Amino acid sequence: MAFDYKKEYKEFYMPKGRPSIVNVPKMNYIAVRGSGNPNDEDGEYKKAIGLLYGIAFTIKMSKKGDHQIDGYFDYVVPPLEGFWWQSECHPVDTTERAGRREGVDGIDYSRKEDFHWISVIRLPDFVTKDDFDWAVREATAKKKQDFSKVEFFTYDEGLCVQCMHIGSYDDEPATVAMMHEFMEQQGYELDITDERLHHEIYLSDARKVAPEKLKTVIRHPIRTNGCKTSGGRLLCVDRDEMEN
Repeated sequence: MAFDYKKEYKEFYMPKGRPSIVNVPKMNYIAVRGSGNPNDEDGEYKKAIGLLYGIAFTIKMSKKGDHQIDGYFDYVVPPLEGFWWQSECHPVDTTERAGRREGVDGIDYSRKEDFHWISVIRLPDFVTKDDFDWAVREATAKKKQDFSKVEFFTYDEGLCVQCMHIGSYDDEPATVAMMHEFMEQQGYELDITDERLHHEIYLSDARKVAPEKLKTVIRHPIRTNGCKTSGGRLLCVDRDEMEN
């Protein structure tokens, strides 16, 4: 039976419908960066998805060709994911706080045209950069398509709060608010920065599933705020005292 990341790593892909804290390890991805409204029929986002799956299935089906990947095992291609922000600049090229635009703190769902994103699909650990480069060359030759926008992307997500959101993407703010309230109760604060971004994992095919039934994992980076819980109470200490 093919290895299914969603089933084997439920803590990352199948959280409950209530917030939880998770420590996410470093992972490698196939990635395409872009901007604009993801709902545009002929937009950059939908083209990026095609590029991602082109490489993902080239790697998966390598077992049938001449390029045999060391350590390969049969697996289900992991779900589509995305890192999102609304900033005029690339998150690793600026000190501007990611997610801020003209006073908007976080994601403003009414201005989808201002979205910037890194769309990704997780790579199995046995896939090296050399294997990835081979897949890009192979897909380019076989599909007669330009895959130059696709990159090998490593992301070390670390400590996060996450929750399963069921419903329309436009209804995510209610789930995010619940996540943030839980995070604060547990002694954490939001840590969205230029390199730590709003993260979504798509467990449903929006082309086939009604909006109210869509399943999406929402994940936000967090850090300790110098507080800890004890007997249900939140105890806070000064940061300087913690460091001494």
